Amino acid sequence: MGQKRMGISTHQYPSFAFPYKILPNLFVLSTPAQSMKQLVAFGFWSWLFCVAITKSFGQNPPYKAVNLGGWLVVEGWMKPSLFDAIPNKDLLDGTQVQLKSTSLNMYLSAENGGGSDLVANRPTASGWETFRLWRINESTFNFRVYNKDFIGVGSSDQGKRAFARTTEAGEDETFVIVRNNENPLRVRIRCSNGLYLQAVSGDSVRGDYGGSADDWSDQNPSVFQMSIVGTLQGEYQLTNGYGPDKAPSAVKNHWDTYIIADDFRFMSENGLTAVRIPVGWWIMHNPDPPKPFVGGSLQALDNAFTWAEEYKMKVIVDLHAPPASQNGFEHSGSRDGFQEWGASHITQTVAVIEFLAQRYANRPSLGGIQLMNEPFAPAVTFDDLSNYYRAGYDAVRKYSSSAYVILSSRLGAGDDREFLPLAHALSHSVVIDVHYYNMFSDYFSTFSPKDNIDFIYDKRAKALQQVTPADGPLSLVVILFVGDHSTCEKENGRVSGQLKTQRRKTIKGLGRLRWRFTGRPRLDGLTGLTNARRITGVSSG
Repeated sequence: MGQKRMGISTHQYPSFAFPYKILPNLFVLSTPAQSMKQLVAFGFWSWLFCVAITKSFGQNPPYKAVNLGGWLVVEGWMKPSLFDAIPNKDLLDGTQVQLKSTSLNMYLSAENGGGSDLVANRPTASGWETFRLWRINESTFNFRVYNKDFIGVGSSDQGKRAFARTTEAGEDETFVIVRNNENPLRVRIRCSNGLYLQAVSGDSVRGDYGGSADDWSDQNPSVFQMSIVGTLQGEYQLTNGYGPDKAPSAVKNHWDTYIIADDFRFMSENGLTAVRIPVGWWIMHNPDPPKPFVGGSLQALDNAFTWAEEYKMKVIVDLHAPPASQNGFEHSGSRDGFQEWGASHITQTVAVIEFLAQRYANRPSLGGIQLMNEPFAPAVTFDDLSNYYRAGYDAVRKYSSSAYVILSSRLGAGDDREFLPLAHALSHSVVIDVHYYNMFSDYFSTFSPKDNIDFIYDKRAKALQQVTPADGPLSLVVILFVGDHSTCEKENGRVSGQLKTQRRKTIKGLGRLRWRFTGRPRLDGLTGLTNARRITGVSSG
């Protein structure tokens, strides 16, 4: 979150690895009422995030729902095996690498973060010495630097000096990473001219080494020790990693097995009445989305609506991955972890919302459309997001007068209350989505489930009151805390009997969540959380 809330400093997520959606979590949607605010509660259990929505007024029926995360927008932590068959799977798009010259014992650096020559005079590595990969194939890459320029080497003799000052990657900015057979982190970088990058001196890095390709000694100026300091495992990494020949079958198999009709039956039989389904912007371009994305997610979403209708459930469609990435996290569809969504992308993003609203407005199972998930401040500005939210709301209302329109608050430096006036001004059925994280700080590292619940009782009450004013709009409050990832795997594409029992307990427990503003919050029967344990690894939101 990057800011202090309730006196607790929360984690500033690095752009290359966003751990989020660690389970189980609580999500609370509050409805203004004078005597009591009744809530929507969400709790993650691997692929599902449980939601209970009750309302004190009745233009829409109550919802109790789950988030089908990792399905139509891939999140590698949810199913790491998806990436196992990718060649050089540790060098996917967005992987952040640092390169240390073995002959100089110094790191390569894009001086001033870019816009100048490449040097090799840094004893330690930081942002200027970190390069993000754009994968062309399993061994060929572009290197993007801190200010978003690309590393290149000129083709003329005089121009063979390496630089980082072009915003577009062409032939001169394309390199092959040659890995040592015995130590794959010992590498050489072959330029488009067939010669190798070499650190001649601290101030001179050139693409003109033509010596022996078998010489991997420390004295060879073309040999570098590569450190991988960050990775992404999202939709872009998966599809571009497999490439156009293999990605379609890999992704389609995932769609066909990860969530199936029987899951809707299971959810319905256990009292769930809705699902939230994250989607990416490329869904509107089905069946031929821009590369490397794969067509077919629209049919999978159509299937979800059909299954929901069969079991009398609702669907909340969540634009999890808008164009250009709103937060740089892997679940945003980002190629390299740079956050680039802004005013110039509003029209394109609204077009996605209008496409979804037009396609599903007449489906009886449509419950709502979330305009964006977790935009990150300050790069996504309040003004840009406000303008987008107004346009997105209008796009939904062109086709539906009753579907919820959900506005996400900004992570990072944003104020959770900043969009309350806008939501109030947008007439009706508007929800503010606010996320709190009981994680990513050492403060929470030893918390038991009871500790997390007590923290919500004692420390979150004031914040929850602030985002749920009596005369304000609906608020979707998300409280995420640590749970047990090891129990959240499906067995051969199906949920095990033991896991089904755990999920039933979680669903029933979260369904009894209530919040009273006249005193301490009351969390009843959270039996599904009693066996939660701390997990490790990268997760998502």
